[in-house]
Amino acid sequence: MSVIPISSARRTTETETEYAFPPAPVLVSSIPTGGGADVHVYQDSDGSLSSDCTGCGEYAWALNPEFAHEHAATCIRPPRPLLAAA
Repeated sequence: MSVIPISSARRTTETETEYAFPPAPVLVSSIPTGGGADVHVYQDSDGSLSSDCTGCGEYAWALNPEFAHEHAATCIRPPRPLLAAA
């Protein structure tokens, strides 16, 4: 049995382009909540904003930073525990 490295299994032609993953979202701010959790605000490669709450778990596309601040002001859930790897 012969093994062919994935990198040489298929080469692109001049008319094909390889898919490149967009850059990972960048953390732009972390806003504390009343319950001790944080709302993390990220900026995606297209410039859009998203937010993730470490308390209640809400994930949202925040069209503006005020949305994340409003959620941080009203969320009173404590931070969710991290799950240990099995």
